[in-house]
Amino acid sequence: MTVITRFAPSPTGYLHIGGARTALFNYLFAKHQGGRFLLRIEDTDRARSTQEAVDTIIDSMKWLQLDWDEEIVYQFARAERHAAVARKLLEEGKAYYCYCSPEELEKMREEAKANNLPPRYNGYWRDRDAAQAPAGVAPVIRFKAPQTGETHIDDLVQGPVTLQNTQLDDMVLLRADGTPTYMLSVVVDDHDMNITHIIRGDDHLTNAFRQYHLYQACGWDVPAFAHIPLIHGPDGAKLSKRHGALGAESYRALGFLPEAMCNYLLRLGWSHGDDEIISREQAIEWFNIDAIGRSPARFDLAKLTNLNAHYMREADNGRLLQLCQPLIEEKLGVKLTPAEIERISQGMNGLKQRAKTVLELADNSLIYIRVAEADEKAQKFISEPNQRLVEAVIQDMKTLASFTEQDLDAKVRETAERLGEKLGNIAQPLRVALTGSTVSPSVFEVMAVLGKEETIKRLESFIRL
Repeated sequence: MTVITRFAPSPTGYLHIGGARTALFNYLFAKHQGGRFLLRIEDTDRARSTQEAVDTIIDSMKWLQLDWDEEIVYQFARAERHAAVARKLLEEGKAYYCYCSPEELEKMREEAKANNLPPRYNGYWRDRDAAQAPAGVAPVIRFKAPQTGETHIDDLVQGPVTLQNTQLDDMVLLRADGTPTYMLSVVVDDHDMNITHIIRGDDHLTNAFRQYHLYQACGWDVPAFAHIPLIHGPDGAKLSKRHGALGAESYRALGFLPEAMCNYLLRLGWSHGDDEIISREQAIEWFNIDAIGRSPARFDLAKLTNLNAHYMREADNGRLLQLCQPLIEEKLGVKLTPAEIERISQGMNGLKQRAKTVLELADNSLIYIRVAEADEKAQKFISEPNQRLVEAVIQDMKTLASFTEQDLDAKVRETAERLGEKLGNIAQPLRVALTGSTVSPSVFEVMAVLGKEETIKRLESFIRL
């Protein structure tokens, strides 16, 4: 059997964190099994589905490198196929017409509520003769759910789960206007796409029982179910925007790398010993459903940020430059010159060691474009004694034939020794003079990247402050 999984988002908004993790788990399980991973857009809610949301979801999937096999399936385009299945169930006596009005349905809910029962349809038209149907009323088609016994599902994450069939009502398959419902469409699409494993959030667990009977009524094999716990915030409450529950595209805009995002999402509810840093290749090799926990995972933005910092340090310098350049140019309002781009490129090794996100890296890269306006901490180093120290460094620096990091280190140490000063007493004023900040890569690295002419120019400007 070829394992086939799917990710089936509704295009009513962005690809949220929980959805991204579900997509990742489906992708990894399929690849681990040598199977296929499919993408289906469940756009049957025409009032809320938008093309913008579709584009955002697809773009986010591509950013996370969750490449799907085969063409995307759009659920709405298959509405006639879904309706045909409902009509076939009707012909076979496994479904029936229901003519209840909205007012009658509301009355049923109120009566059930008054009797401390679940508010649901009471089966009024289940065995009633259609000849009794009111004139001019377009009926819905309802599924005949079993009314006795129990339904048992061996969930791959939750374990054995049982539901008394008395808790199932006769769900609507086809609305009065002829459009299929979500519950019908999902089952038909999963069958037609040959889905073998349905991996999704445990908020769909109750749906599994209804869908189980629909599969059986159609005479189809029931896929294996794996319902994964939802993601909670650090406080244990349901994940929300206040916890940092943004769309995948927002994390991209905030400067997170896709490999860091996937590594973090993988570890939300799945584990492989004490391994924290897991590559895509390792994830595919190691992933299995058995290692998914049953308790809700907790989203922690600080942990994600720290993990991103690791991947920033490991990332290719050219790639980071490509990500940073448009951000820097947007901030400055001008295009970078070839010389400025080359400086940032040369300084990337030092810059990426101190950046947790691409946004931070872009901000930090500005030291190779201009001297920032000195902040409160930096202002303390702007003094006549420090200016005299910097002036001494300039004079000694002018004698250097080679302007490497090692040469600069040796020369400034020599100047400090000649002046009877500690190296730190000179290095920090130099850093402020060169960058406008008290924090930067090694001051000798900064000078080497800037080059002799630009370094001396900045130091002389500091003396004139």
